[in-house]
Amino acid sequence: MYYLKNSNEIEIMRKAGRIAALALAEVESHIKIGVSTKDLDKIAQSVILKNKAESSFKKVKGYKHCICTTPNDWVVHGVPGNYKLKKGDVIGIDLGAFYKGYHSDLAHTYIVGGEDRDKKKFLGVGEKALWRAISKAKIGNRIGDISSEIQNTVERAGYSVVKELVGHGVGKELHEDPLVPGIGKRGTGLEIKEGMVLAIEIIYNMGKPDVSLLSDNWTIISKDNSYSGLFERTVAVTRKGPVVLTQT
Repeated sequence: MYYLKNSNEIEIMRKAGRIAALALAEVESHIKIGVSTKDLDKIAQSVILKNKAESSFKKVKGYKHCICTTPNDWVVHGVPGNYKLKKGDVIGIDLGAFYKGYHSDLAHTYIVGGEDRDKKKFLGVGEKALWRAISKAKIGNRIGDISSEIQNTVERAGYSVVKELVGHGVGKELHEDPLVPGIGKRGTGLEIKEGMVLAIEIIYNMGKPDVSLLSDNWTIISKDNSYSGLFERTVAVTRKGPVVLTQT
């Protein structure tokens, strides 16, 4: 079951999204060689609290951090800790802000301390897939139109979508229906309606799509230890088209 948000709810979610985007921007400015992932967690938490919101992720049962950090072959749900960023790392940052009863969800992946052509191309494909997928979040389209755009963009570039992990609805709960897979066929799946708010996610690997879970029972990594990328935005479906809520 899913429910459609009205204009007032979407406006609150836009504020939640802006707070998440401000936190991510501040974290991005500190993504430097030698900075630990737990330091980045503290930075995000500070911005969210300063803006009179709460961390969405701290509301997930058992999770005690504000962000998830995924360096290199880590895919999603990476727990911040003592790991210090090194030159050439690929680091994903995933976070959300909870404001006046509504969540936002946002992720982006960066290269640490310099440019690498292969890594830059890899991340460029993920970001391209994200914006192409968002463009399909229109009234009357199907969830499969979003999924197909993700799959085609990623696979045509020679990379692989992680099939077990998906985007989702977002609102009063961080994870709501409908699910938004990274693979699918155009014209299939649930009809997209005005008032849906979706966390559209691109979760993909440079190598094979297979993943495994680490012993912390949170962190998911690529099974072949290839680099992984993560891009996500919270998007409202409106009469004027898709509106990205997670922006400053």
